[in-house]
Amino acid sequence: MTDAGDKGVPSRQRRRFPGISSRAYEHPADRSALVALRRLSGFDTVFKALSGLLPERSLRLLFLSDSVRVSDAQFTHLNDMLRDACYILDLRKVPPMYVTQDPRPNAMCIGLDEPIIVVTTGLVELLDEEEMRAVVGHEVGHALSGHSVYRTILLFLTNLALKVAWIPLGNVAIMAIVTALREWFRKSELSADRAGLLVGQDLRASMRGLMKIAGGNHLHEMNVDAFLAQADEYEKSGDLRDSVLKILNVLPRTHPFTTVRAAELKKWSETRDFQRLMDGHYPKRDEDKDTSVTDSFRESATHYADTVRTSKDPLMKLVGDIAGGAGDLGGKLRDRFTGGGGSGSGGPSGGGSRSSGTTDGSDQQRWPKDPGEPGSGS
Repeated sequence: MTDAGDKGVPSRQRRRFPGISSRAYEHPADRSALVALRRLSGFDTVFKALSGLLPERSLRLLFLSDSVRVSDAQFTHLNDMLRDACYILDLRKVPPMYVTQDPRPNAMCIGLDEPIIVVTTGLVELLDEEEMRAVVGHEVGHALSGHSVYRTILLFLTNLALKVAWIPLGNVAIMAIVTALREWFRKSELSADRAGLLVGQDLRASMRGLMKIAGGNHLHEMNVDAFLAQADEYEKSGDLRDSVLKILNVLPRTHPFTTVRAAELKKWSETRDFQRLMDGHYPKRDEDKDTSVTDSFRESATHYADTVRTSKDPLMKLVGDIAGGAGDLGGKLRDRFTGGGGSGSGGPSGGGSRSSGTTDGSDQQRWPKDPGEPGSGS
């Protein structure tokens, strides 16, 4: 299917993926976090109760009455992108899409029975056509993966937690589930970023979109390589104190940090799995029922082991050292907490501490934003 860009982007043929399973692009951490979430005590009970109580019809009526529905008559360029994204990922039923007035750039895919895609005017005005195509593909990826159900539950529980916060211990159980949902949500954003790349098939446009989410419409002042270097510096800088602060900073967020998302997406685009996918070799939807749960667990475990092994983060390096049976644990803890990397006077021969130079680390990224979270992206 060819698409003529209205901003000088030439028409080009994009590859289509008939019958593609969401497993083809889902990040291993997305699936494992969802499995862990489902095993959280009380989650099934809360989920079943909320599935019947959430005012989804009211939500749909709200967007219908107070936003602009994308169609052949309104926001036609977005409608073309939406249908094109569904065609490329072979999503048979095109979800309704709305544009809502909000200066903050954001997008989301919500809904229990059927997904609804919502984009803000701030996002529409910020991105060019190819960047927006990646965002629409991102949201269609959420729809294909079935993420909208859990995202809707998270939005509801977040608001509920705020309302009952005044009750002593009233929101403890709710916040436990909200925290677990946020952890999964952040991982699901990495999966959807990959879907956006499959739809747009332009890594540079995906990178530009993420840079604009972070720094606004000032591309002439930004540089992709420098932006990705920030992610590398963020991951490997500091000592264990900084590692703890990173964890605390990310806990309340529904999306991974933008530079980290960009680095994660670029790394995936350079893998053999991505190349095989683009060559037409990918898992099919009709094979999902035969998928081994054990294999999924194994893949997730392998991913986390590789993350620990290759991470430049001080805490992850320490975990790797401990798992590898490193000696002088007390000295390593002292050095990591104080930032000292002294070569030391050496201990017994043969087992001196290794240099911690490692390969690239990994983590993930995001588009729109949750209520109460400043400036996010889908």
